[in-house]
Amino acid sequence: MREIRVRFAPSPTGPLHIGGVRTALYNYLFAKQNNGKFILRIEDTDQTRFVEGAEQYINESFDWLGIPFDESPEKGGKYAPYKQSERKDIYVKYAQQLIDSGHAYYAFDTPEQLNELRNDFEKKGETFQYGINTRASLNNSLNMSESQLKETIDSGVPYVIRVKIPENITVNFTDMIRGDISVDSNQLDDKVLFKSDGLPTYHLANIVDDYLMKISHVIRGEEWLPSAPLHVLLYEFLGIKDVMPQFAHLPLILKPNGGGKLSKRDGDRMGFPVFPLQWTDPETKEVSSGYREAGYLPQAVINMLALLGWNPGTEQEIFSVQELIEVFSIDRISKSGAQFDPAKAKWFNHNHLVLLPPEKLAKLLEPYLKENNIDATPEYVRNVCELIADRLTHIPDLWEQSKFFFVEPEEFNQKAIKKYWKENTNTLLNLFLDELNKIEESDFNKDNLHEITKQFVEKNNVGFGQVMNPLRILIVGDNFGPGMMEIMQTFGKQGVTGRIEKSLKNI
Repeated sequence: MREIRVRFAPSPTGPLHIGGVRTALYNYLFAKQNNGKFILRIEDTDQTRFVEGAEQYINESFDWLGIPFDESPEKGGKYAPYKQSERKDIYVKYAQQLIDSGHAYYAFDTPEQLNELRNDFEKKGETFQYGINTRASLNNSLNMSESQLKETIDSGVPYVIRVKIPENITVNFTDMIRGDISVDSNQLDDKVLFKSDGLPTYHLANIVDDYLMKISHVIRGEEWLPSAPLHVLLYEFLGIKDVMPQFAHLPLILKPNGGGKLSKRDGDRMGFPVFPLQWTDPETKEVSSGYREAGYLPQAVINMLALLGWNPGTEQEIFSVQELIEVFSIDRISKSGAQFDPAKAKWFNHNHLVLLPPEKLAKLLEPYLKENNIDATPEYVRNVCELIADRLTHIPDLWEQSKFFFVEPEEFNQKAIKKYWKENTNTLLNLFLDELNKIEESDFNKDNLHEITKQFVEKNNVGFGQVMNPLRILIVGDNFGPGMMEIMQTFGKQGVTGRIEKSLKNI
């Protein structure tokens, strides 16, 4: 049986979009489920679009996400090098093979000439296509004698190598998601395979690399579906169709309103990240937000992306990475685009934060405590984290929801005071403070506190909220937080009574 080998092949042209992350994730899950290999290959043959720092960003993103590669430029492997710019000499041989077999040809048309042709066709309401219907009248080796061709090449005239699409045939292939696909070759154009700068285009390089790296499955975005017939033909032209990988073209990730593909520009404009990490454009210095800096857990981002275009066939939505590996299947990937939902992304993060043990939440809270010069016992911090876990959406919420446990309030929410403070509130709170002072420190737990509070409100003929709401403002400084009995038990008797006395003087 053929070894499962899949690859993620990004171009270092900027930050990594979450659509690319999802493509990598599906490749990873498929490989791990089948005891296969997951490979990173950097496709950097388009030097005009190369962006400084983009490759490092790709590596850092997957390190943060916890998606490891089995082979990569950094890790190496038996099919190295894994950067296309370091494989230039390899592609020349295959380009020449296509020329020699009559499946490709030299084209000497200048960019200016081609632009002029496009404009002429546009004026007639037509679209120019370099191929079956036009190549016979253009400046290429198909229209030259051998001596003319040799003379032209020897004189240093720049050229590209184009594939020669055969006329009147049907290209057939099977997509693992979309089923059997047939394309009339007359609809295809003679794509450039080799550029004048001596580097291959994606079409040739990815075929050659997938062949040499023994890639068994190509799982990529649906934007490459129109190129698949050409790629099938290239496998045939090179005589390697018997080892052609299986194709699976993934659906697009759509904008939240469903109106088209979610682009790199949509995120900050719509108020949510579309990149795994924050990115600073090296030229414009424009900063784009990332999921890491926005306070998302990597496992939540993975979970969210996994279900964006795939479903497990059950009601389960929260998955660990290992669970995803066990249940993932390509046949449950949707053919249609998946609408991105920023609120759902937050929901996934909340649920994964809740699932973390208090010790791990405490570790995430640690930097905030250090930043505010707070020294607390590990047990106290764990207790606090356990109390606030179900109130978290993002990692920074750990501090926002817990800081009153570590820092006494200096300001009090005036709207809350106006809402809950009545004429008798100060008197009630002083009387309640007297009751709290009677409790032994060893009995200062939530059950006893609840019973004492119950007796107090009955005795004074007031509602529970008339005591608890203003009491929360005194201790927290605001009207949020976990249950008051749990808060008071965490502070202990001295902490509670001391804070009430001090806050009563400040309000």
